[in-house]
Amino acid sequence: MAKKENNTTAKMSDQTEEKEYSTLNLGPTHPATHGIFQNILKMDGEIIHEATPTVGYIHRAFEKLAERRPYNQITPLTDRMNYCSSPINNMGWHMTVEKLCGITLPKRAQYMRVILMELARISDHLICNSVIGVDTGAMTGFLYIFQWREKIYDIYEDICGSRLTTNIGRIGGFEKEWPAETWKKIQSFVDNYPKALQEFANLLERNKIFMDRTINCGPISAEMALNYSFTGPNLRAAGVDYDVRVTTPYSSYEDFKFDIPVGISGDTYDRFMVRQHEMWQSLEIIKQAIKNIPKDEPVRADVPDIFLPPKEEVYNNMEALIYHFKIVMGEMDVPKGEVYHAVEGGNGELGFYLISDGGRTPFRLHFRRPCFIYYQAYPEMIKGSMLSDAILTMSSMNVIAGELDA
Repeated sequence: MAKKENNTTAKMSDQTEEKEYSTLNLGPTHPATHGIFQNILKMDGEIIHEATPTVGYIHRAFEKLAERRPYNQITPLTDRMNYCSSPINNMGWHMTVEKLCGITLPKRAQYMRVILMELARISDHLICNSVIGVDTGAMTGFLYIFQWREKIYDIYEDICGSRLTTNIGRIGGFEKEWPAETWKKIQSFVDNYPKALQEFANLLERNKIFMDRTINCGPISAEMALNYSFTGPNLRAAGVDYDVRVTTPYSSYEDFKFDIPVGISGDTYDRFMVRQHEMWQSLEIIKQAIKNIPKDEPVRADVPDIFLPPKEEVYNNMEALIYHFKIVMGEMDVPKGEVYHAVEGGNGELGFYLISDGGRTPFRLHFRRPCFIYYQAYPEMIKGSMLSDAILTMSSMNVIAGELDA
């Protein structure tokens, strides 16, 4: 009898019990995802065992649309990628076409672009970092800082009439000089934002609860970040000091002195702190641009076959009317060629790979969207972490659905 029991026990021990997992559908329309994308999570209680991302919910075929649009009508498409910093997208596209056509802008126009791009960077980082605070349960910082984004949007509105999707500037420069009131608003922002940013920093940067929630949350090593082709704040947080503004300067960035903040562990806290310090650096760049901008220069290049003439000339001058008609109808003379141009977007290297066959539209155009590239690392970054940490990791990566799914 005892022998029989021993055989039964041995047989039971040979049978390996399979662990039971639950499946959780995070997204695509969940407030915590901050956009329309999905992660199907395989959960062991609250621990994430596996994640399967799904993208493409708001894919709008921008690259294919661009192949059917004249060059100056592609700018509004770029607005809809990272809509938290639209002017950087606009300027990046304009510079790509200018590179193809061999157009050099006056220094004044280049410095004005730098001012706008750095304001856009502040706006982008401001939103990202305040939302990280919200996702840790700290709503106060968000309420303190968010009004400053509206002040940046007021500046956009003065310049181009739009606030979120800006379609700002043109290929070849700016359509007109900025009003004196706009320069006053920029100066006021530079003078007053540091106090608000310091208040925000005091609320979160050394807050024990915030630090406990973000340190060692979603870390990524420098090696893994490079293997996934990370760029921007997410790469710099891992300790790699790569910044397009320094490695491949554009729009006269070589004229400006600024530091590149880097982290150590590549976790959520480092990503937060890198963006914090980048806002301070952006303020310094804007101050230098205001101080050193050439006063008596035009705000656009002399390229009448590409740049729309002023409306008063179109109404009164036949040559201007002809140029206006040709440009609007997409008959601008664009050389054959193949160029790649990148700018330092809010989320990293935003690149435009353009092939022209000399026609009225691009033969091929590819947008290098940093979100689309670094989001591929997300399942690996959250594996083994708790669900609440996965939400924080996503916030700190600043995944923007419009840029993910262009």
